[in-house]
Amino acid sequence: MTIAFFSDVHGNLPALHAVLADLDQRRPDFIFCLGDLVGYAPWPNEVVAEIRRRGIPTLAGNYDQGIGLNSSDCGCAYQTDHDKALGAQSIAYTNAVVGDDERRYLRLLPKQMRLDFEAEPCDLRLLMVHGSPRRINQYLFEDFPEASFLRLFESAGADVLLFGHTHKPYHRSLPYAAETGETRYRHALNIGSVGKPKDGDPRAAYLLLHLDENTTLADPASLRSEFVRVAYDVEAAAQAVEKSTLPNEYAAMLRRAY
Repeated sequence: MTIAFFSDVHGNLPALHAVLADLDQRRPDFIFCLGDLVGYAPWPNEVVAEIRRRGIPTLAGNYDQGIGLNSSDCGCAYQTDHDKALGAQSIAYTNAVVGDDERRYLRLLPKQMRLDFEAEPCDLRLLMVHGSPRRINQYLFEDFPEASFLRLFESAGADVLLFGHTHKPYHRSLPYAAETGETRYRHALNIGSVGKPKDGDPRAAYLLLHLDENTTLADPASLRSEFVRVAYDVEAAAQAVEKSTLPNEYAAMLRRAY
């Protein structure tokens, strides 16, 4: 079984089209979106329409939640006053252009999705969130403390945690002692960003998770993740940002992936 996960499209329709075309070729068994469909790029309505047209199960991201509530706060952790000013322009733009039906859709999106597998293809509890099980806008970076990660897994009742929000993909296997005394592993997977990568690679990112009869929590290598990068016309997307009333800095971010 192969399951595809993507997140953080952020209004970037060309990047979404490239990812969906790649998925059409690969034909995974299931596809899920972990939120933040809108913000920072000029196609929020078109992105929502494409997700809805395909019927892709989708979570609310923090930006989706802000726009769904017609709020001026996207729940983003901007580090400087300059970044805050840019962010204020982005959410004001998105609130101004998003349609009523699209806003309602964003407002009604669920905050978590869970997949529990028994026997076939394996025994596994999988939880999807946008930021973390605790908060929709919590950043789980790769250096998040191991003990804190394991507490998140325990409280959430999950073996595999999939999330986005940081726009930086990674897979961490976290050892823990099972009740039997055996060492087992839980898995934290950040699936990266389709429309606004921040890892220096401007290509759109998504994740394929491969599960089969050999997948077990006793062997960390048996849960196979495949990070996929898809080229798209970044320059065309950046120029579209520059032609809109969004700050030009967001075009530079697309080009440089930071």
